[in-house]
Amino acid sequence: MGILGLAKLIYEKAPGAVRENEMKNYFGRRIAIDASMSIYQFIIAMKGFDNGEGQELANANGDVTSHLNGLWSRTLRMIDEGLKPIYVFDGAPPELKKAELDERKKKAAEAEAAFEKAKEEGDDDAMERLSKRTVRVSRAQIEECKTLLRLMGVPVVQAASEAEAQCCELVKGGKAWAVGTEDMDALTFGAPILLRHLTFSEAKKRPVAEFRIDDVLQQMGFTMDTFIDLCILLGCDYTGKITGIGPQKAFDGLKQHGSIEALVASLDPQRYPVVAENFDFTGARGLFKVPPVVPCDQVDIAWTAPDADGLRRFLVEEKLFNPARVEAGILRLTKALSRKTQGRLDDFFKPIPRAVLPTATAAAAASPSSPAASGATRKLAAVGQKRSASAAEEGGPAAQARRVGVNGAKKAVKK
Repeated sequence: MGILGLAKLIYEKAPGAVRENEMKNYFGRRIAIDASMSIYQFIIAMKGFDNGEGQELANANGDVTSHLNGLWSRTLRMIDEGLKPIYVFDGAPPELKKAELDERKKKAAEAEAAFEKAKEEGDDDAMERLSKRTVRVSRAQIEECKTLLRLMGVPVVQAASEAEAQCCELVKGGKAWAVGTEDMDALTFGAPILLRHLTFSEAKKRPVAEFRIDDVLQQMGFTMDTFIDLCILLGCDYTGKITGIGPQKAFDGLKQHGSIEALVASLDPQRYPVVAENFDFTGARGLFKVPPVVPCDQVDIAWTAPDADGLRRFLVEEKLFNPARVEAGILRLTKALSRKTQGRLDDFFKPIPRAVLPTATAAAAASPSSPAASGATRKLAAVGQKRSASAAEEGGPAAQARRVGVNGAKKAVKK
């Protein structure tokens, strides 16, 4: 779920914190990607509907391959653009997420029941809509995706718990530049930079949306602690929320009171007689601040040469991918690995602090005849005076005459 309504609120309250870019603008960047979210998107995007049944992309043997097709094509696209993806997979969910996961299972069961009812009624539109609500990513599909990435030479990281939190750990530790996910709670976990729409299909023509947490906090006028409280009030995966407190009330309330505790104390008991019984905001707050992660210094990140034979066996022989498509992909991977990545301009042009001399020393140094001026200073001053004199001479009558002579000689040659 992420954080309900957070993206919309940031666009309203801190529009300058969001930039939209083409993918190629991130060449050379290491991006820690929430793998589970991306794979789920691939399956949803490729799920079709035909003859009253939800259809997933499958090979000639009937094996579902939408997760592998999506991962193969989108990862190749990123690599073509010079990005360096790192896929991070979820570990065991935190205990605080149990209620949310139970609710998701309940909604999936309700969607399946509604689908069967729509099927009986012959409502194709409802069936197509509901079929996408029943999508689940299996453990076997996750393992197949890990196998594919390793064969491609792309780093795979196993998170201790939530993938978004592990991605943030990699960015904070300097092993990645940004987090790539659709879940806005990456910002709540403290991601300095969040990239959305990174794994969308090229056909959608959606620019990559870049969110910077420092700009969000500055433009909202919040501390990180207050921002975490805002995310909890909006609705997160780890606790319920207060009925009747929407995005605007949450934002205004925290601007005025500064914390959930102070906001709750200010609520009118007649209008808010019961704060949600499952509103464990202190537990959620603690999880966002100190999530279980594998320490960055214990994570090895390396891009390696693709295992061409392994890819042929896995994709062509086992999953029945088109051989020509696989060969083309192997070539793209090999070229990307051997290509020397051009350095980014912002890595070259870094501001260099200027040393400021004390006033008396600066004044002394300005005069080459001053005793305080060093030999090097006097030499530099002499060079500067010589250049100034030369420049003045170039503007004088003699210089103008020389230029006329030269120009006249050029004209004579042309004639």
